[in-house]
Amino acid sequence: MPKSTESELTGTSEPGAEAAVIARTGRFSDRDAWDAEGWCHMEHALELVGTRSAMILMREIYYGGRRFEELARRTGLTEAVTSQRLKRLVDAGLLQRHPYREPRQRTRYAYALTDLGRSLFPVFVALMEWGARLGGEGGVELVHADCGSPLTAVVQCAKGHEVALPDAVARLASDGQADGTPDGGAAPAR
Repeated sequence: MPKSTESELTGTSEPGAEAAVIARTGRFSDRDAWDAEGWCHMEHALELVGTRSAMILMREIYYGGRRFEELARRTGLTEAVTSQRLKRLVDAGLLQRHPYREPRQRTRYAYALTDLGRSLFPVFVALMEWGARLGGEGGVELVHADCGSPLTAVVQCAKGHEVALPDAVARLASDGQADGTPDGGAAPAR
């Protein structure tokens, strides 16, 4: 595909105007023909885990926290916020709640990851990696248990190819082709 000029990419000759970084294809090309509200996968995910409190609770559970009291203490959240967020994470299927009881104590609950909760791990790694880029001293580094190398988040297609931002194309899921190419190989709108 021939290189496009900045004015072709942005629709403007204004200096410094940014081009779209993810190309759009198919019915998704016309931005005014669709509205993402209510069906965007990212929006749905953020409704579940898009708060600081939800993600730091997930962090503590990834680090081995299980009991309500420990999770509230380790996150610095109030018991009310901890309770509310844990209920939402359980209702969404990211965590399971298990009762336990110490001698002469009332029944309390411990929390454990579900498969859906474990599937959030790459997002957790990406957020930690991105947070480290923002600077600051110290922090926790996630490393591979076998070799000690730092973990990184990688974007790849279903066939295993690493995909950089300029190589990503967005399409409506219903526009997908059986051969895995956008629009059967047609050039995306940029």
